[in-house]
Amino acid sequence: MEYVSALLPPVVMAAFFIALVVTIVKSQGGPNKAKEDAAVDAALARAEAARQPDGSAAS
Repeated sequence: MEYVSALLPPVVMAAFFIALVVTIVKSQGGPNKAKEDAAVDAALARAEAARQPDGSAAS
């Protein structure tokens, strides 16, 4: 019966990991996708503007 106690923690961790991946995949897209994409685009634009304070485009 030692094999049960040896295998139980990895099996439980694997089950939680699979549930986490399924939750992440299911939460992608949906009605908030455009809003989330816009928030990411705005953050990237702010970061780009902060990196180039003179406003010149990178070449």
